[in-house]
This record gives sequence, C-alpha cells and structure tokens, in this order.
Amino acid sequence: MSERSQLQTGRTAAHDSAFLRACRREPVPHTPVWFMRQAGRSLPEYRKVREGTAMLESCMRPDLVTEITLQPVRRHNVDAAIFFSDIVVPLKAIGIDLDIKPGVGPVVAQPIRSRADLERLRPLDVDDVPYVTEAIGMLTAELGATPLIGFAGAPFTLASYLVEGGPSRNHEHTKALMYGDPELWADLLDRLADITAAFLKVQIEAGASAVQLFDSWVGALAPADYRRSVMPASAKVFDAVADYGVPRIHFGVGTGELLGLMGEAGADVVGVDWRIPMDEAARRVGPGKALQGNLDPAVLFAGHEAVETKAREVLDAAAKLEGHVFNLGHGVLPTTDPDALTRLVAYVHEQTAR
Repeated sequence: MSERSQLQTGRTAAHDSAFLRACRREPVPHTPVWFMRQAGRSLPEYRKVREGTAMLESCMRPDLVTEITLQPVRRHNVDAAIFFSDIVVPLKAIGIDLDIKPGVGPVVAQPIRSRADLERLRPLDVDDVPYVTEAIGMLTAELGATPLIGFAGAPFTLASYLVEGGPSRNHEHTKALMYGDPELWADLLDRLADITAAFLKVQIEAGASAVQLFDSWVGALAPADYRRSVMPASAKVFDAVADYGVPRIHFGVGTGELLGLMGEAGADVVGVDWRIPMDEAARRVGPGKALQGNLDPAVLFAGHEAVETKAREVLDAAAKLEGHVFNLGHGVLPTTDPDALTRLVAYVHEQTAR
C-alpha cells in the first residue's frame, strides 16, 4: 500500500468500520446500512434547515452541507454518511450555466451538442470547489469513526443532462449523438471523466473514506452500447482514484443487464437496484466484488411487518455474498416516514449481529 493509501485508509478512525470492512469483503460485526438520499426531503429537520435556500446554494455552504450530511447519521444510526451535494455541482463550478429547478431537476441553459460546445467543459481544479474541501474537513471531525462517502455523477449521466438540457425519458438527443457522431461522443465522455475524477479526488484528499459513482441513466443502454460507448470513460474515472486505496462503488438504475460490465469497469462494490435478487446479481457480477442493495424504496410505505419481511428476503439472498452493504435499490422517496428508516436500520443490525 502506498503512503497516500495509508493516509487515506489505514490511519483513519473509520478504517475498521463495518461499512468499510464490508466494502473490502472482510468479516463484519453486522451488515452495514446506509441509504441513498438518506439526507433530504424525507427529514423534517432537512426541510427546516433548507427553507428559503436554493439547492445549488445549499451545496456550496459548508455549514449547511455539514448539518444536512449529519442529520440521518444522528437520526437513523446508519453506518456511513454520504456527502450532501449534487452530481451537477462540478459542472456548475467550471462555469456551465445550469440550475436545479424544484420538481424538475438540473436544467442546462445551452445544451452541448457540437464540437464547439465541448470547449465549455474546462478541467476542474481544487480551487473551483473550496466549499467541498471545507465541508469535508468539518464533517470528518464530527463523524469520527463513521465513514463519509464522497460521490459524483458518472460521465454518461452527466453527458445525458448536458446533451438533453435536462432530465429525459428517452434520451433521444443523447443517443443520437452517441450513435451519430461516436468520435465527438467519446471526446465528450473523456472530458467528463477527467472532471468527475478531479471532483472525486478533491473529496478523497479532503477525507472521504469511500466514493460512489452514480450512473442514474445508464440503464437506458444495451450492454453492447455500454461496453463500447460508456465503459471506457467510467473505467478512466475508477482508474484515476485507484491509488488512494478507498473503496469505489458503482450504482445505476435499471442496470440488471449491465451489472457484470459495471463491475468490470473498476468498481470494488457494485450497487444493485430492486429489480434483481442479490444472489442473482452476485452471479452476474462474478467473484471479487462486494455488492450493495437492494430493498425496493416503496416497501417502506407498506408497514413495519412488510418492511421486515422484504428486508429479510434481501438479507437471505445476500447471505453468501463476499461482502454486502444493505441499502435501498434506489434513493429514499421524499414522502417516506423517517421512523421506517430508523426501524429498518435497527432491524438489519439486530438480524445480522455476529
């Protein structure tokens, strides 16, 4: 292990946490739990602290980022915190004209669809995001032995927002560019891979114990298109942060057919959505990887007994995995009862105590 790896993993208070041990496929005292979107609209304390503050502004205020990131750790006793930010923050930081519109999502003023447009994507420097470094420093001091997960959007999903100009159901402009001008597409994804890697490096060097790459829209692709047109850029991101020695998680939605390739791209942990059982996911990913997932977020609306029954199914399907991090198969839905999440964490911890 390099000196930098030792600084980032072996000498941190979080090194022997259940979460990081599971990511490294080591024995754990219990199955660790965290939830995508655990910090957010499901928590009344989040809605209160965010009142009157726009999303992007919230991501750029270290005091708010710290408070919001800590809220679910305090309330739910989860095994890891995830840095409160948004996947478009690095794009905003390099000067892309975009905003996060309530009820819509990220909206880009001038979509990127030509080679000339590509020049607007300049490299990201640590000085572009000083609020990230400051917030992570504050968080790691507060979290102690609880790991902090950094994250970024994957090149395909960022490209989809940039090319479409916002969220899209069919990704017609994105796919048209990918199929119609593969050279420009490859250059776009390569540039986004560099920006994404730089954003993850800032978080790791500030103290993040693991990183997750969100490829929210990549489930729209067939495996052959993923392998040819997307996987090289994702692999470049994972390779760029490999020497830090922190676990790298890869998650996408609707990616049952892509799980093996997503693991092949370089992740240490492959995230699984709720559409496929964990044991089948493990078969598709193959040996040498931990898995994360995968309770259907909608189950949390079904009552305590149903939640426990479905959580038990996930744990049983994951019983023989090399490493398992319990999570939802996608993010916490905004109207979820926070108490349901708190009870779920306790249930998983109790059921899996070694």
